[in-house]
Amino acid sequence: MTTDTTIDDQVPSEDEEDLSLAEGVDDESEQESTSKGSYTIRSYGADYTVDSLVKRMDTGAFIVPDFQRRFVWSKTHASRFIESLLMGLPVPGIFLYKRPEDGKNLVIDGQQRLKTLQAFYKGVFRETAFRLIGVREPWNGLTYDDLDPDDQLRLDDSIVHAVVFSQESPKDSIDSIHFVFERINSGGIRLSAQEIRNCIAEGAFTELTHKLNEDKHWRKIFGKPSARSKDQELVTRVLALLEKGDQYERPMATFLTKFTKEMNDASQQKLASLSSTFKETTELCWQALDGSAFRPVRSLNAAVLDAVMSEIARRLRKRGPKPTAKEIKKAYDSLLKSDEFREGWVRSTADEESVKTRLKHAREAFSKI
Repeated sequence: MTTDTTIDDQVPSEDEEDLSLAEGVDDESEQESTSKGSYTIRSYGADYTVDSLVKRMDTGAFIVPDFQRRFVWSKTHASRFIESLLMGLPVPGIFLYKRPEDGKNLVIDGQQRLKTLQAFYKGVFRETAFRLIGVREPWNGLTYDDLDPDDQLRLDDSIVHAVVFSQESPKDSIDSIHFVFERINSGGIRLSAQEIRNCIAEGAFTELTHKLNEDKHWRKIFGKPSARSKDQELVTRVLALLEKGDQYERPMATFLTKFTKEMNDASQQKLASLSSTFKETTELCWQALDGSAFRPVRSLNAAVLDAVMSEIARRLRKRGPKPTAKEIKKAYDSLLKSDEFREGWVRSTADEESVKTRLKHAREAFSKI
C-alpha cells in the first residue's frame, strides 16, 4: 500500500527550541521547519514468527539505532511479555523503517520487545541467566532451554505484527522518519537531526565524523560529549560548509544529510584529506582562541563556529606559510567586532543569505593572513 501523507510546516515546540541550548549550544537552525509538506510513503504490514524475529536481530537484518539502544525493561516486565506469547495472547506490534540502500530495517518502535526475545533465546538478561520471574506455572523460573518442547514450539511460532515503511519521495530528504518516529515511538524520544542522520546515512564519512568528534582539540573546544550528537553535527557542518558552502540551500538539516550521503561515497584519499584538515584546524583554533572559542556571548554559537572553522580550514589548504595562532586570534577578534559579520550569526542563521554573509566575511578575514 502506498500512502501520500501531508504534514504541515510546523512551528517548533518549546522542547525543540531548547534542545540545542540544553547542550550548551546556541543554534537557530534547530528551530527550522524541515517539512516539505508532502511525502510519498510506502508502507505494508508483515507478520513475523518470534524465532524469525530473533534470527533477524542476531544477523543484523533488524537494526536498533544508537538512540534506541538503552534497554529499560525490568526482568519482571520482560518475563511477562514472554508469558503473554506463551499464553497465546496478542501483543503490540513493531514499527520498522526499511533503508533503501541495503534493505535493512531500522527499529522505530518495539526495540524493548525485540531485545527481550533476543535475550530470552540467548538465555542471558543483563549478564545473568534469563529465568522467567513473576509469571504463572509451569513457566516460572524457566529459561528458553528449560521449556517443554511444545512450549518452545508455541513461542517460536507466535506471531508479532510489523508495519514496515519507506520514504519513496522526496529522494533528497529523510524528514518523514523524524515525524513518524515522534508520533509512533512509545518511548517518547524526540530525535535530533544528527541522530536520524547517523542511522539513515551510514557509511565511511559518517564513521569519520564519529572519529573526528573524539579529536582532543575538538573536545576542548566543544566541551563534554553531547548526549544528542550535537557535537558530531557541528563536525559535519564545518566540513560541509568547507566543501559546499557556496552551494548551501536551507534547511540546514537537509543540506547536511545530502552532503553526508554524497561523502559516504567519497574516496579514502578524500576522507583522509578532510580528516587531516579538520584536525589541523581544531588544533590551531584551540591554540589561538582556547576556552572562549566561538562563544561571543556565553554559549557556544554554532553559526560563529561553522563560519570561522570552515574558513580557517580553507585558509590552511592554501600553499605557503601557515597562519600563526597570534594571527588567527587577531583576525578572529576583528571579525567579531564586524557589524556585517554579526548579521550572519545573530538571527535566521540557517537562511541562505545569513550563511552567505558570515562565510563571506570570515573568508575575507582569514584569507588575508
